[in-house]
Amino acid sequence: QVQLVESGGGLVQPGGSLRLSCAASGVIFNRYTMGWYRQAPGKQRELVATIINVSNTNYADSVKGRFTISRDNAKNTVNLQMNSLKPEDTAVYYCHAHRRDVVGYDYWGQGTQVTVSL
Repeated sequence: QVQLVESGGGLVQPGGSLRLSCAASGVIFNRYTMGWYRQAPGKQRELVATIINVSNTNYADSVKGRFTISRDNAKNTVNLQMNSLKPEDTAVYYCHAHRRDVVGYDYWGQGTQVTVSL
């Protein structure tokens, strides 16, 4: 049974930092592209960042230079370091796993709330 469990969300002031973590179980972790997506109220879910390996990452333009995605294949975890947070970063953040070698294996975590406000 595949599980993605996020942690690390919370309330932070503008300009602050948060670190999200996602622990995966039930998957052959290194065969998956891992990613973070977010969904703000009234908006569609959008890509934040994805990672295959340390030299193969992708970021939304809105977070480039502020967010950093990383993964630890030995621990089956993916992290999102978020710096210089803005109110518009407020959303529910979801961990995502996409298997690269077999079609149809996509999984989502339950989401963690990030709120950037004074």
